[in-house]
Amino acid sequence: MKAPIMETSDTTIEQHEHRSRLLEGMASVSASKGFAAATIADIVREAGVSKRTFYEHFDCKESCFLALYRLTSASALRTLREAVQPDRPWQDQVEHALEAYFSHLAAGPGLVGTLFVQIHHLGPEGFRVRREVMTQFADFVLETVNGGPGSGGARVSPVLTPTMALAAVGGINELVMLAIERGEVDRLQELAPSASAVVRRLTRADAA
Repeated sequence: MKAPIMETSDTTIEQHEHRSRLLEGMASVSASKGFAAATIADIVREAGVSKRTFYEHFDCKESCFLALYRLTSASALRTLREAVQPDRPWQDQVEHALEAYFSHLAAGPGLVGTLFVQIHHLGPEGFRVRREVMTQFADFVLETVNGGPGSGGARVSPVLTPTMALAAVGGINELVMLAIERGEVDRLQELAPSASAVVRRLTRADAA
């Protein structure tokens, strides 16, 4: 009775490993060749699996890339959330979290390309997924500013509105894009003070 259970477990582990290798292959190929030039043959060769295995996990290279984008985005957002220090004023929390976020990005140039450049080659579906991620980032900023101990306690109106939180994320995104264009990805952490200033400037507290 135990043999089928063990077989299923082994198969599940193998499938997970294959998927991980394919995502790593996509990351490597898109970083070196760019998404547009990448082929499924390139990806499976880098991953060390067959095309048949690729199609067991993904319909096309676009779906593979979007899975990679979601995974790397989740990792970056997790870094933001784990860096929050609730006992500090929200202004300090935001800057500290952004320092951790930029350090995370700078540690993987290929990651930066995936999150900020290659995604634009995915058309409407890429735009939709990118919007999902930017909204999650904006939600983080909104929660940190409005929920932090330095937000002023109970307020009739929020310190930061959802619209302004999204605007802040858009501004931060542009700062990263500019660093990419200038070849300064290794200096992304230096953007933290400017990026946190964008958030502060868009709060009602600073506007008052």
